[in-house]
Amino acid sequence: MTRWNIDVAHSTAEFSIRHLMISTVKGRFSDIEGYIEGEPENLESGSVSVSLDVSTVDTRQSDRDTHLRSADFFDVEKFPKMTFQSTKITPSGNNRYQVSGDLTIHGVTRAETFDVTFEGRAKDPWGGERAGFSGSATINRKDYGLQWNVALEAGGVMVGDQVKINVEIEAVRQDG
Repeated sequence: MTRWNIDVAHSTAEFSIRHLMISTVKGRFSDIEGYIEGEPENLESGSVSVSLDVSTVDTRQSDRDTHLRSADFFDVEKFPKMTFQSTKITPSGNNRYQVSGDLTIHGVTRAETFDVTFEGRAKDPWGGERAGFSGSATINRKDYGLQWNVALEAGGVMVGDQVKINVEIEAVRQDG
């Protein structure tokens, strides 16, 4: 089975969440690693494995990032990695897949499904082959023990529960 290693320099893992019930805050993790096994045009017998270093969270605001790394949220001292391991890949038409698997955040593992699109293949200038994938899912942060919040005086809460996750993956084919 063909293995495609994630190229961290050309891949992103981002999230967005409601803030103060009026806007959306976005962030990303800069350290992403993992692989895809299988042929991109026919992934249903393949697998996906991804790991993020949670301490690399970046929302472009250092105080918020420090808070996200604390025990109130990710607790990076106890839970340094966020992982996803596929359990089933189902074609959903036109280079699209439903990639279901075990997502682990903050020491809690739950079944989640990502909508994934195979974006194509290309030869790189160094003689290698690359494949691109886009994926998204929406999860509830409280399902993973990320409970911290503050009630607002005018009603509502500071941080929403629904987290949208978007990944853009460029993976390099491994020979052998």
